[in-house]
Amino acid sequence: MTHLKPTPVALLLALLLLLAHPPVQAGSASSVLTVQTVTPQTQSWPVVAKANGSIAAWQESIVAAEIGGLAITQLTVDVGSIVKKGQLLVRLSQESILASRAQQRANVARAKASLAEASANAKRARTVTGTGALSAQQINQYLIAEETAHAALLAAEAALQMEEVRLHQTEIVAADAGIISARNATLGSVVQVGAELFRLVRQGRVEWRAELTAEQLLTARPGQKARLLLADGQTVEGTVRLLAPTLDSATRKAIAYVDLPANSPARPGLFAQGEIQIDSQPALVLPQTAVVWRDGNAYLFEVGAEGVVEQRKVTTGRQQGDWLEIRTGLSATAPVVATGGAFLKQGDRVQVAAPATDGQGKSP
Repeated sequence: MTHLKPTPVALLLALLLLLAHPPVQAGSASSVLTVQTVTPQTQSWPVVAKANGSIAAWQESIVAAEIGGLAITQLTVDVGSIVKKGQLLVRLSQESILASRAQQRANVARAKASLAEASANAKRARTVTGTGALSAQQINQYLIAEETAHAALLAAEAALQMEEVRLHQTEIVAADAGIISARNATLGSVVQVGAELFRLVRQGRVEWRAELTAEQLLTARPGQKARLLLADGQTVEGTVRLLAPTLDSATRKAIAYVDLPANSPARPGLFAQGEIQIDSQPALVLPQTAVVWRDGNAYLFEVGAEGVVEQRKVTTGRQQGDWLEIRTGLSATAPVVATGGAFLKQGDRVQVAAPATDGQGKSP
């Protein structure tokens, strides 16, 4: 069999034909992924000052004894009890004071009788004045005796009133409504004057004492809203009540006192992180699922003509819920891949499905 060798002319013609009609590679024009697109939204987002601080009682009331040397005979509350203003907390023994009060009542009755006798003598003395029936000295004695008896009655009544006060002090009541936070009183113990028996969180109010830097303090104002994040993940809303007039010389921080709602899970002694809403500013936002993080940088995939994606490096900002602020690197009208960007690279072709949102989606 004879083998024909290709001539140089034939080889040249074949090469030209190949360059004019290159072979089609399978799958070169196919889409690598079917995606949904999302358009950035411009929304008003709060500008916040992040801070840390402790939770404390708004004010604490010390419940102490005003009388000493008496034993506690009754305790009506314990730690955690919710009390009303004027509610009985402690009762002290009253026997000795009741006996002393009875004695003072007798002294008052005796003083009244003495005054009645002295007043009668003084009245007769005034009647016979100038008649010579009584000497001037005797008349003066009757008049002075009347004044002395009157003074004695006032002293007896004052002593009786003192015993009434001491008897009232044996019943120790709440100076304000609130929650009992500490108890030192023990049934049967003898109290001393000024001894602390209970500690009361006035009106049950607690506050967050946020530590602000000098820059944050300049923008903070009473009435601004605040949000706390507790250790168990719960959030508590509050309102800035007042700002400290000075900064601490050691920490260079000032305290913002944030009122917290009653019956909130915040408890005095806890430490919490939070933020104070300083102002509101417009933000260009996208769902967090649209952002792809690679090597510490944030990227988005913008869908261009014929479904070809272009990888764009962006700068992110504030975060709120499932939404993220895009500060630089993206047009406000650019359609971007909503999810699945981690599987894409520059120049990939995608099949675009129905948009996830067209700018009218749910706000964060």
